[in-house]
Amino acid sequence: MNRDLVRDLYAAVCAALLVLTAVLVGTAIQHRNGSLRVGWPPLLASWDPHVGPGTPAAVVVAAAVVAYGPSLAARLPWRPLLLAVWGVGMAWTWSLALVDGWQRGVAGQLTTRNEYLRAVGRFHDIPAALRDFTRHILIGSPDNWGAHVAGHPPGATLTFVLLDRIGLGGGGWAGTWCITVGTTAAVAVLVAVRSLADESLARRAAPFLVLAPAAVWVGTSADGYFAAVAAWAVALLALAVQGCRPALNGLCSGLLFGLTVYLSYGLTLMVVVAAAVLLLGSSRRPLLFALAGFVVVPVLFTVSGFAWWEGYRLLQTRYYQGAGGVRPYAYWVWANLACTVLIVGPATVAGVRRAAVRLWPGRGWSRSAPRPLAVLVLAALLALLVADLSGMSKAETERIWLPFAVWLLPAGALLTGVRGWLIGQAVLALLLNHLLLTGW
Repeated sequence: MNRDLVRDLYAAVCAALLVLTAVLVGTAIQHRNGSLRVGWPPLLASWDPHVGPGTPAAVVVAAAVVAYGPSLAARLPWRPLLLAVWGVGMAWTWSLALVDGWQRGVAGQLTTRNEYLRAVGRFHDIPAALRDFTRHILIGSPDNWGAHVAGHPPGATLTFVLLDRIGLGGGGWAGTWCITVGTTAAVAVLVAVRSLADESLARRAAPFLVLAPAAVWVGTSADGYFAAVAAWAVALLALAVQGCRPALNGLCSGLLFGLTVYLSYGLTLMVVVAAAVLLLGSSRRPLLFALAGFVVVPVLFTVSGFAWWEGYRLLQTRYYQGAGGVRPYAYWVWANLACTVLIVGPATVAGVRRAAVRLWPGRGWSRSAPRPLAVLVLAALLALLVADLSGMSKAETERIWLPFAVWLLPAGALLTGVRGWLIGQAVLALLLNHLLLTGW
């Protein structure tokens, strides 16, 4: 066994021990005073071993990706590969969601008391609802919004309002939208990796992006949809700075970045990943087009009466009025990282270790393909760590951090023994979905 593989295994074992510690310590805290406000620390889940309609399909998809994924990723033409990644990723995500059945696993997920669909009826007059949005954020305000509506800019809720307006209302369509759009994030990441690093690394990363444990939460949470919007913003910026239609891709990237920060306040941290893309790109000129596109969405919302900064200021108060004011920072500041291990899997942990080694001080900088990939991966990790230290993401990060986590997954391209690592990814996802009833 070579030395790098041994170190990879050590990293995976250390990550597993972190998860075990978070489970044991969290369970003790939860039994003592209930302050964690989760059913199965560190995840918002409950212990509920079960199988369901999606179980056979999930096992078949996992086995097929392990057996054939690496070879197909190496030889398929590029565009068919992207379509295959999206299609198989949807099959994996749908099958995992349907382990819990249609109603519990998909249609009912976004209809609960604190979810977005509960507020759709209050947006019959959209301009009026936007002007009035901040008046309902605090718990003591009249007709205060549910937790997720209050905790995000109105772009998140407005998505489901617009779906309802075009005849796609209800939890089934909302869940379908989140899974269909959310699974395109893997395609966006591959586009960016190919543009900034090289195609061979993108191809090696493809099976890891398909078979990610994160799929448990992409199906079904709105954060999977947010992750895809942010991922395409980064991917289009990567194309632009590498000279591919810099004006058009830069402008579209800016539009999506503008939308991203009106879907979730915390996704302003995607600026760290965007900065890495600019660092790696061959041209800075597309930044002007990206900035021009970026201002469009904020201007539209501001003119409509919603003030982003006021919404965020009130959210900080609302956060501590609810579970955020009870959950102990001293536990979650490290247990959040255990949640991240569970959504990215052991292969990604080992891959991130290799990415860090690529950029270790003293090694010097080069344009060899693995180093740009390492920069991209570690930029996402940095954004995630800043979110963690902020204290505004105590618990539920298995879904909240999906937009950052998808950029850690291509680190699997740096590994050897690919099929073994893919088996580890698949087994973890299947165990999570069959042993636990997750909150999403």
